[in-house]
Amino acid sequence: MDVKIDIAYEDEDVLVINKPAGISVTKDRAGDDDLLKVLKARFANDALCLVHRLDKGTSGVMVVAKTTDAQRTYSGYFAKRQVSKTYLALVSGVFVDHEGVVRHPLARSRKDPLLMVIDPRGKEAETKWKLLADFGMAALIAANPVTGRTHQIRVHMTRIGMPLLIDPLYGGTKPVMLSDFKRKYRVRPGKTELPLMERMTLHAYQLCLPGKEPDDQNRYFNAPLDKKFCGTIKMLAKHNPVGLNSFTDLSHYEAIVNGSPLNLF
Repeated sequence: MDVKIDIAYEDEDVLVINKPAGISVTKDRAGDDDLLKVLKARFANDALCLVHRLDKGTSGVMVVAKTTDAQRTYSGYFAKRQVSKTYLALVSGVFVDHEGVVRHPLARSRKDPLLMVIDPRGKEAETKWKLLADFGMAALIAANPVTGRTHQIRVHMTRIGMPLLIDPLYGGTKPVMLSDFKRKYRVRPGKTELPLMERMTLHAYQLCLPGKEPDDQNRYFNAPLDKKFCGTIKMLAKHNPVGLNSFTDLSHYEAIVNGSPLNLF
């Protein structure tokens, strides 16, 4: 499996990577190589181990430990909620508020083990979110999962009426097409319109980790959007009734298209 994985940072303890969408972080049911297998082969290091996880369809920033000691340390940061995570998501829905907090406990569905559901007997789960841009037919939000439950953002945003634009489990499955929102769009004779984006519209954009020493400053790592995700946002920003004014803060648009850090939560 030929997978390109960008390395954002490396030291003696960890790799910080930009995981592509479509690669599983655990053993893949389809039989494709998983993330660790690809990384172990690339770095000739069988000691590499996961610190946290992203869904197969989600892209973005991840920490991979080089040793079991490093895994213990960094997993502790996540377990103690000392890591702040910022995700970007394209969603559908009508916005009344520009930000909010979703608090609904989550549990695995008894009917379908692949699904997570809101369940009062489940584990506590909290997601903060902010509207970054309202394009009309879609919107761009930032999400900060305070807890780290499976499918948390996907289920929480669906619960409040703002599901991911593309999500095979909880949202829509229709690819994002330019003809959906560009006025007077016409396909050239003999040509077929190609989707702008057809994978899950969720990306782990940024992590804030504690400093290595007690007095050290926090460390920020971000993973730029892939070409298609970034291009889709550019097209949505261009072809909506108010253009770039669809963004609540133009600096957020500039940061995202340039792959720069965001200070939102």
